[in-house]
Formats: sequence, C-alpha cells, structure tokens
Amino acid sequence: MSSKQKLLISVRGKIEALEAANGGAHIVDVEYPGSALGTPYPLNILTVSNAIHRFNKRNGTQVQVSTNIGEKQHVWATASQAALGVAVAGCDIIKVGLAELSPEDAIIVMRRVVRNVGKWFPKKNLIATLFADWTFLEYLDPFIDGVYVAVESGSNGVLIDTFNKKIGKGLLDWASLSQISEFVNLCHKHKLEAWLAGSIALEQLAKLWETGVDVICIRGAATEGAGRMAKVTESMVRNLVETIPSRRK
Repeated sequence: MSSKQKLLISVRGKIEALEAANGGAHIVDVEYPGSALGTPYPLNILTVSNAIHRFNKRNGTQVQVSTNIGEKQHVWATASQAALGVAVAGCDIIKVGLAELSPEDAIIVMRRVVRNVGKWFPKKNLIATLFADWTFLEYLDPFIDGVYVAVESGSNGVLIDTFNKKIGKGLLDWASLSQISEFVNLCHKHKLEAWLAGSIALEQLAKLWETGVDVICIRGAATEGAGRMAKVTESMVRNLVETIPSRRK
C-alpha cells in the first residue's frame, strides 16, 4: 500500500478549488461536471492554478492542479494541441481520455501527446484515461490494455474512470476489487501511478485504498446536495481525506 496515497477532488472553479484545498485535498481537478471528464475553459484552469499557487505559498503546501482534454481523442495532432493548451493554462497533471480507441490507436495518440507536451513542459504529468463501462470492452480491456498503452507511450500513470455518469452506476458496478487490485499491482510493476474514479462513495473508499491505489478521484461525494453540479465543500472533503489509511494511524 502506498504511503503517499492522494485524494483528488474535481472542482468547477476557484471557490470550489479553495474549499477542496482547505479540506486537505492533494490534487484539485478542474472540470465541467457535465460529462465523464468534462473539459473546462482554459481561463478557468488559469484562475484555479493561480489561486492554488497562492494557497500553497501561504500554507507551505503542495496541492497540485489537474485537468483534462476530453474523453475522446481521434486525431493525435489536435489532442496534442489541446494538451499543450491546458499545460499553458497552468495545470500540473493532464488526463487524456482514450475512449473508443484500440490499444494500438491509443498508443499512437498518447505517445504523440506525451512527446509534444514534454517538449515544452517536461515536468507535466500525463495520465492515460480509460473507461470501465462494459460497452467499451469491444475496444480494449482498460485494466490490462490501459497499462500497456501507458508503458508504450511513456505516460506517468493510468486512470480508470466510468463514462456514463447518468445511469446510477459507479466503478464497483463495472469492476471487482480483485480486478482493481490486479490493475494496481500491474501499474506498480511498471512504475506507473494507478488512479481510480467513477462515482465512488464515501463508504467505498476504505476498501479501495486497501488495493494500494495511488490516487482516488472524487466529485459527488465531496459535494453537499444532489447531482454533479452540487457544491464541493471543505467539510465534505475533510471527511474523505480521513479515509486515507495514513491519516487513520
């Protein structure tokens, strides 16, 4: 089990980002919660990045900022342009959705994105993002092929998320704990970070942390109110942070 397990909170903007940071989140993820990843406006990323930079300077913390370039990348050139755009906007970590791609095509896209971002921003981390919904199994197995894609492309890690957020199913409806544990072990074997997301509830966190996962990504469970558009609050985030094993010792 990692001693540096991190909680990521997805936020809509500066106000939620500061709520998440004050609650103890390690990563704030700028997104628009209207879809699986929810591509945000670049100036919103910049505003959050600036606010978190000031927060870190004031508190002596190292909260990171992540974002994404969308769920589907069918043209590697435009995917590379988008990734460079969000890198310029100030994020530390870029999630690249690879929905509806074969392993071979996903490698091509991800390899080009990694290469182009690395040319100008060598310290940015790139996370290959795959989806656990069974409807995507015709393209690849995210828990096995996703790791292969990350290794072959030079990515820093793999995120397994859920694509359809509107049917009331989360990650553990699509995958078993043993499957997730095998995925985490495979990632670590190849020196990759293993990330998990997908409508994860507070009561599911303890057993997911036990798999050794490096980062768990949350939005709904960090909000007060129903739906993905409800507001992230410091108190809700603090409750989630307290589930991390290192915090319970």
